[in-house]
Amino acid sequence: MVKVFSYGELLKFTQLVFEKIGCSEQDASAAAKVLISADLRGIDSHGIARLTGYVRLWEAGRANARPQMKVVHETLSTAVVDGDSGLGLVVAPFAMNIAIEKAAKVGTGWVSVFNSNHFGIAAYHALKAVEQDMIGIAMTNASALVAPTFSVERLLGTNPICVAIPSGEEPAFVADLATTTAANGKLEILQRTGELAPAGWIQDKYGNASTDPHELKSGGALLPLGGDREHGSHKGYALGSVVDIFSAVLSGANYGPWVPPFPAYVAMPEQMPGKGIGHFFGAMRIDAFRKADDFKQHMDRWIRRFRSAKTVAGEHKVLIPGDPEREMENERLNNGIPLLHGVVEDLNNLGEKFGILL
Repeated sequence: MVKVFSYGELLKFTQLVFEKIGCSEQDASAAAKVLISADLRGIDSHGIARLTGYVRLWEAGRANARPQMKVVHETLSTAVVDGDSGLGLVVAPFAMNIAIEKAAKVGTGWVSVFNSNHFGIAAYHALKAVEQDMIGIAMTNASALVAPTFSVERLLGTNPICVAIPSGEEPAFVADLATTTAANGKLEILQRTGELAPAGWIQDKYGNASTDPHELKSGGALLPLGGDREHGSHKGYALGSVVDIFSAVLSGANYGPWVPPFPAYVAMPEQMPGKGIGHFFGAMRIDAFRKADDFKQHMDRWIRRFRSAKTVAGEHKVLIPGDPEREMENERLNNGIPLLHGVVEDLNNLGEKFGILL
């Protein structure tokens, strides 16, 4: 059972909730835009369904609604940002803007972040660079739910990465992916709908394959991209590790099994080596490499050639990374965003708490 809301309704409600926990109007607006962009793009696991979770982080004293974000180290093309325990939905746009500003001056900009929290979907941040004729890169580490290949221990997060590349007449190329076979939010959706997880998503606490979407509660783990060694999980493990190192070891955030969990009721890891969650952002000005118009013309040609590829029987067309999300965004802007009954119920409870009507 679902209920449909307009983008504007959800955006306004979300902004008001963030203002109620103490965010400035500017920060609340920024955070709401990041969060609802996930729902628009069809990534429901990272959208407004997580709003209650952010509020709980604030209630637990783990998220600062009024962060004093600052650059603590920088060069002409790099910077390290202290997020002051702010909402990642606020800290990430701040840091990405710095990367873009540096790229505008010297060709490329690279920013690592520590002392932050969950930053929503990576694509939102990477696409900010595309608006400036730049390639955007965004990644973040996350709490340990993933077992490396051959392990029964959870040592990595889903650790997503996004690369967004501008084109000319064609829509941007947007590769936004978790480095696991599936993100944890996908399991949460299956839990709400009562469905089983596909093979290759999770393992039980002994390392055996499982399809139970509740497996993580019993000590199980998500699997790296690939699922098992025979299908390339060592590559997903390596990609997740790169994101962890770039996001946290490079910045001074927590890494590996010490990354703070998103659920506020889960105990914090002991002997944490850093501060908060870490992110990493990059912006590359196209004309630092070749004329932007020439590049975009060739990106159009690249995209069109791949779209025209011969397809396997029964398939309509070859997709370009970012196509499904873009099509979903157009659909939901026009026809509204459907929310599951359980999500609507959570939001109504939140609304009653703060005196806001959804």
